[in-house]
Amino acid sequence: MSIQIPTQPAFPTTASTASSVASTTTESIQLAPTPAQEYLLRIGDTCLIHAQRLAEWSGHAPMLEEDIALSNLALDLVGQARAVLTHVGTQLGFDEDQLAFLRNERDFRNFTLVELPGRRAGRDFADAVLRNFLLSAWMNVLWARLEKSSDLEIAAIAGKAVKESRYHVAHAADWIVRLGDGTDESARRLRQAADRLWAYVPELFETDAADIDAERAALGPSRASLRAEWQAVIEPVLAEAGLTLPADGAFRSTGSRGVHSEHMGYVLAEMQTLQRSFPGGVW
Repeated sequence: MSIQIPTQPAFPTTASTASSVASTTTESIQLAPTPAQEYLLRIGDTCLIHAQRLAEWSGHAPMLEEDIALSNLALDLVGQARAVLTHVGTQLGFDEDQLAFLRNERDFRNFTLVELPGRRAGRDFADAVLRNFLLSAWMNVLWARLEKSSDLEIAAIAGKAVKESRYHVAHAADWIVRLGDGTDESARRLRQAADRLWAYVPELFETDAADIDAERAALGPSRASLRAEWQAVIEPVLAEAGLTLPADGAFRSTGSRGVHSEHMGYVLAEMQTLQRSFPGGVW
């Protein structure tokens, strides 16, 4: 996705036209997606917002190598988001930039887990590591299943994305073991991260009408059907790290239905500010 800043005005600047251009190019787009499109938006939006949160660690990770690694993971996720949002956007009549930068909060379908604060609000590196591990494992299982999608474009996207997500799982798993089996302090921080994040994990496996429709049409699997494979990925790593995850509680987050946490508005304000301030600009 590209945001382009004009070196000279890209639009007419007379009093009668400037306000008209600004109002039409910064106005939020309105969507009325079908269940299949909701299903795809959930995937693209989750990749996009997760990338935004990972990118916050650029320049703040505990070592230079990890600065670069997390930035590269974020770029992979942006690429996956672009591919999916471009595809669903052709059906909705918008391009991927409009879907990313001109939607309001309630039109995003990402999981609440990805919008939680990253290095801010008292979270530390253990939160980033554990969230990335849990999500990467989920995405890897999903992409592997989507390689058989009835939507040939999605199947092709999955064929590339599954290789990237496989590396993401391996990278995050290495850190889980290093923290969990490291010092008392690193293990304590990992446990605290699990306590903060786990309440938002059940949403990854909540099946809704979009899941049912996608499974019926062979577009993709329901979320509930992913859990056993996901657990098979994460459990050996967690056992090696000596980490026991909390039990599921009654709380269910609802970001995938467009009802987000208080953090989502701040993510979008930061992510969308350039496009909203310099609509239609060029480098």
